[in-house]
Amino acid sequence: MTQSFDVIIAGGGMVGATLACALSGHGMRIALVEPVRNEQRAEPGYDDRAIALAWGTSRIFAGLGLWDALSAHATPIHRIHVSDRGHAGMVHMDRESEGLPAIGYVVPAHAIGQVLADAVSRLDDVTQLCPATVTGLSAGQQHAQVMIRQDDGELQVQAVLVVAADGAGSRLREQAGIRSQRRDYRQTAIVTNITPQLPHNHSAWERFTDTGPLALLPMSQGRCGVVWTVASDQAERVMALSDDEFLAQLQERFGNRLGQLQRVGVRQAWPLQLLSATQSVAPRLALIGNAIHTLHPIAGQGFNLGARDVAALAEVLVDALRGGQDPGAAPVLARYADWRARDHRNVTIFTDGLARLFTLSLPGLGILRSAGMLAFDLFPPAKRMLTRLTMGRSGRTPRLARGLPL
Repeated sequence: MTQSFDVIIAGGGMVGATLACALSGHGMRIALVEPVRNEQRAEPGYDDRAIALAWGTSRIFAGLGLWDALSAHATPIHRIHVSDRGHAGMVHMDRESEGLPAIGYVVPAHAIGQVLADAVSRLDDVTQLCPATVTGLSAGQQHAQVMIRQDDGELQVQAVLVVAADGAGSRLREQAGIRSQRRDYRQTAIVTNITPQLPHNHSAWERFTDTGPLALLPMSQGRCGVVWTVASDQAERVMALSDDEFLAQLQERFGNRLGQLQRVGVRQAWPLQLLSATQSVAPRLALIGNAIHTLHPIAGQGFNLGARDVAALAEVLVDALRGGQDPGAAPVLARYADWRARDHRNVTIFTDGLARLFTLSLPGLGILRSAGMLAFDLFPPAKRMLTRLTMGRSGRTPRLARGLPL
């Protein structure tokens, strides 16, 4: 007999696990399919990878009842300082302008993963299949037939809805025939942690350079998370630098706002690309997170955009069930797609536009950029619009993103 679920989530990473938590408790049978077993979780340490959570994302976790557990690991961002290396233009954003305790928070990735894993393990209506991979999808009128590969063979199940949370290389997106547009930025993000001489005072910095943006995020224990974007043909050389050489070059790029940069952790390199799916739904299928959109890390919008996908999809599905509707039916999925289209478009244009604008080297463009930043900083309505976009507070806000339960 074919095992049946209401929703099958393909991908148990942060976005997929968040959706499982959001849908739990609303009368659905949920399967969470994850290919990588995570039995040996790394202990927290100096090299914890930093994830920037927008204010709206922290409210989503609050709506799920998970923020209290996460807040113990969170470093609040009180202000953001944006500058263009070699030019005078600057933009400042701060929590006071929004009347909130923080613009956002920086949380170690391992802490988010641990809190979500613990939460999912307590959910009686979520079946975890791991290690396992969704290998086939056939959409019918009433449900979708799904093939799942496990170590001991293949399993056939069915569900009224399948959710692709399987990342930028989404197999389900490709199987559904959903096309995607890709652009190689020819840039690589060097990700690490550093300890500066001076306290960060809960400030985050985004500094544009001729090779790409350089971001420093405030973390606990006086650390800062670093995302340094370099040209891909220079990434191998930067990764090969000694720690002292790396800190010296980073110092030269960032400046002396935090005094001398004194310690650096393990470095990781991530090639950067833009991916944008042409649609976010197909028959009996919804896409969330990087399966729809993989962004440049500028302004730290990637996971936050995926979290808003989760909040909107969960609200649409739960409302459909309460109204006696099939949650996998085309009209229900269309409501999700229509809701998310504007946010996807705006954030993609914003991040892609910044990434391209600040790497152009046309004569006089730096002066124009500097003047534009100064004017922007002096025009509160425009600055508030940008602040709300980065905080996840623009447009129609899901209940979870207001800190409310579904």
